Amino acid sequence: MKLAPQSVPYRALQKVSGIVVVLFFVVNNNPEWGFAAATAVAGAVVLLAVGYEVAYYRRFDYELTEDTLDISSGVISRREREIPYRRIQNVDVSRSVIQRAIGVAAVDLETAGGSSTEGSIRFVSPDEATRIQREVQRRKSADSGAGAGRESTDRAGGGAGAGPDAVGPAEEELFAISPGELALVGALSFDGRLIGLLAFLSSGSIPVLSSFVPEASAVALTATAIVGVGGLFLVSWMLGAGVAFTNYYGFRLSRAGDELRYERGLFRRYSGSIPTEKVQALRFTDNPAKRALGYASLSIETAGYAPGQGGEQGSQAAVPIAATDRVYRLAREVEAFGDPRFSRPPKRIRWRYAFRYAVVVGILVAAAFGVDWYLGAGLPWYAPAALLVAVPPAAHLKWKHRGYWLGEDHLLTRNGFWSRTVTVVPYYRIQNVIDTRTVFQRRWDVATIVADTAGSSSIAGNDAAAVDFATDEAIDLRETLRERLRVAVAEHRDRRDRFEWFEGDVGEADAIGESTEAIGESTEAIGESTDEGDEPIPDADNEGFSDESDEDQSEIPDDGVIRPDFSGSDRDYSEPAERIDTGEYAVDRNPSDIHDADRGEDGEGEGDEADEKGDEADAKSDRDDGDEPGADANDADK
Repeated sequence: MKLAPQSVPYRALQKVSGIVVVLFFVVNNNPEWGFAAATAVAGAVVLLAVGYEVAYYRRFDYELTEDTLDISSGVISRREREIPYRRIQNVDVSRSVIQRAIGVAAVDLETAGGSSTEGSIRFVSPDEATRIQREVQRRKSADSGAGAGRESTDRAGGGAGAGPDAVGPAEEELFAISPGELALVGALSFDGRLIGLLAFLSSGSIPVLSSFVPEASAVALTATAIVGVGGLFLVSWMLGAGVAFTNYYGFRLSRAGDELRYERGLFRRYSGSIPTEKVQALRFTDNPAKRALGYASLSIETAGYAPGQGGEQGSQAAVPIAATDRVYRLAREVEAFGDPRFSRPPKRIRWRYAFRYAVVVGILVAAAFGVDWYLGAGLPWYAPAALLVAVPPAAHLKWKHRGYWLGEDHLLTRNGFWSRTVTVVPYYRIQNVIDTRTVFQRRWDVATIVADTAGSSSIAGNDAAAVDFATDEAIDLRETLRERLRVAVAEHRDRRDRFEWFEGDVGEADAIGESTEAIGESTEAIGESTDEGDEPIPDADNEGFSDESDEDQSEIPDDGVIRPDFSGSDRDYSEPAERIDTGEYAVDRNPSDIHDADRGEDGEGEGDEADEKGDEADAKSDRDDGDEPGADANDADK
């Protein structure tokens, strides 16, 4: 299947836009070039870009096969990729304002453990993008046995015009952001990028802008700085509110089969899926303002990927903001964890936090003193020391908002005050249990236990962690987590392996059932023919079978495993058989005692002499035929 035709001029425009801007500045600084030369160069660049995009369009092809999504691309360097459906974690569809105007959409395929996008399809029609998204999920479900019967690939490919509703299960809406919640998202958002930008512009790195900074006294500059910082924070808050509003406008979360689907965005529309069977962790985040109003956010992470992760910080959230109890209800739709009762670190650890905060205040005082000494302005450099009053409550709040809870199937951890995070991790999703102790933690006899997962937060070092717990308690927690991990993984594999034999569709199961019924009918037919006059099978008692033969027949144990009896053999079965590699086959130096039943009490069987004579006769026959002894055996093995 091909890309959308309108993607050719759009991609060409994307490529030449940057080059045209560079040419503009070059011509502006070199007027001798002339307008005609600049136009000719720009025209040549545009023609080259369009020609390249036409070739890219003709060489790009993708196909939904039975087991993989195949993508072939490349103009100069040919690249072919086969992405198995089972490895695809998410299929994200995004559309900017211009893309919506021309009727195209971008499709990104994310796989487990990938730090970047595994495959991109730029660009297809919106209906085709939605069809790819739904078809990949349907085929994943079919591979795992959860889907309905498979449809042919050709019919799936021809159904592009049928629209997104032609394939996939029905959707159930779980959450839709209201106007009040959207306004609250903006009000509680803050973007600090503007502060860094203005600090760079005013640092003197750009002389043109630095010349606008007036020369004044230190007092005037200080007052101006205070007012400027306040205005800067106000502008940053307004900027953050605008970004959050555009990111989460029209946010909607729904369930379709075994996946969660989301849509969001005002200027750039995003849609994607969160497979519930790939969920690694759930994260609840809030801050003092959200907690005071009773709100929280929810983030759902899959292996190596956070849904909607497109470079924006807030785009990782599955639910941007909602009432706390509602957020927890939605989370329990994904992972059924209990009501947590967190265990806190020992109270003595609050002294450690207080000492750390006091050190920070001391550094601020020293920095203020250095600035005042350098400028000679006579400013109250000791003013930051007033922050020491806030050190004890800050240490207490840090201790209060830390803890962990062991549920029946999940580990929950809590950390942070200004940005508090509660992490929910299923035991069977834990990759490793790590016990860490820094030099300072060892002085306080505390440790941190980290439950490492395959989620994207583990790459950034934000795993679920029980921080600053007593060493004895930390060791007990570590061993408990390892034991529960072992049990949970075994149970998870057992549930999965129970149906591992069922790899086909319902039709194949019906065929198996029909063949079983046919065997049963043939058995009944044999019984009927016996009743009609055929000679019946003689009874054991009529044939004079002894009771000893009945006793020799092994009874099937309760566990269904029949184990051989080696009591009559003189071989030491505690040692494995020694195998000799002859280059073509292996010989057991200690073969099984197949003639033990004929042996006497002294261990020598009556058939040994006959066996030896038979072997000598076989060897003589081989020599008479001109073969080496044992050649027949070799030929037979070959």
